Amino acid sequence: MIYLDNSATTQPFERVIAKMDDVMRNEYYNVSAAYAVAMHQEQAVNLARKNLLGSLGMPKGRAIMTAGGTESDNLAILGFAETLHEPAVFLVSRLEHPAVLRTLERVERMGHEIRYLPVDREGRIDVAASESLMDERVAMLICMQVNNETGAVQPVGELIAALRKRAKRARVHVDGVQGYMRVPISLSKLGVDSYAISAHKIHGPKGIGCLVTAPDFPMKTQMSGGGQEAGFRSGTLNSPGILGMSEAVSEMTERGTEALWARKQTLVSCLYGHKGIFFNGPDPLDMEKSAPHILSVRFDGVRGEVMRNALEGENILVSTGSACGSHKQKVSATLTEMGLGTEEADGTIRVSQGMMNTEDEMRTAAEAMIRLYDVLSRYRRR
Repeated sequence: MIYLDNSATTQPFERVIAKMDDVMRNEYYNVSAAYAVAMHQEQAVNLARKNLLGSLGMPKGRAIMTAGGTESDNLAILGFAETLHEPAVFLVSRLEHPAVLRTLERVERMGHEIRYLPVDREGRIDVAASESLMDERVAMLICMQVNNETGAVQPVGELIAALRKRAKRARVHVDGVQGYMRVPISLSKLGVDSYAISAHKIHGPKGIGCLVTAPDFPMKTQMSGGGQEAGFRSGTLNSPGILGMSEAVSEMTERGTEALWARKQTLVSCLYGHKGIFFNGPDPLDMEKSAPHILSVRFDGVRGEVMRNALEGENILVSTGSACGSHKQKVSATLTEMGLGTEEADGTIRVSQGMMNTEDEMRTAAEAMIRLYDVLSRYRRR
């Protein structure tokens, strides 16, 4: 099987599995306990926090452990919104993951205003066109680092620079679920206040994530209880998950992204120029605008769902968009926002590789797409 749906989830590294197995067998203590072996485990968890903070260039920040990216987004956005004493403005684009957009519906019900930033044909926020929406009433800008469907890298730094000229006190939350460890970012240098992480997107375990924040980021707790995580997120710490996540960060750091880019180049070069096959989003090999692991491929006259199923028949797994909506066959809001027509959006699949994939798999997948398309395109949609 060739697994090319790594934006949905990834296979854990072997050393992640080994670390978690060791913790669950031998270091299973509650880190909040007072005896020595538990305190030793707490020290290991704190080292994991430092590992996460260091990887994001925010060594003096807070690393609040959560259940994943969705909870991290909710905690940052709702936690911040509840600190505001009067109605304010939240800036966001319609490209965001439902974890952000659905959460902002709740923010709007609190009495705040949501302003939607314009998007260009490449699926990136148009910074110049967004400036007119920025004023002193803006309390928070929310932006994903990398789009989960197209791999487009958002101009986070440019947006923040434009925002600071017009709303100096506004906070910035970045959904880093698809960007973390694949597209470099320094939170302190850019002025990012909070950043969401999900471990299972980087070959770590499911059910664990992190919200990294600046030390002064104002936020109210969303989960009350025993007061863990400095009171921001109560509940017994998932030490096997935390240490597994940290192990994944270490291995991702060691591996780097050169191999990802090389494999993406192979896939793109195999598909490029074939009649009826197109790429959505920015130039897929532009390292400033495109992430190394995601490729959005459009097949003229063939539904993405049909191509996905045909590829599965050849043991090649891809998706037709975000996994959160994989059982709801509807036109992608992201592709529609970019200006694609219904038929274009409906004819798209997402190919997302991970660290376990190989060059040969890229060639095999591309060959299968071309061969299947040549057959399926004979039967045009009505």
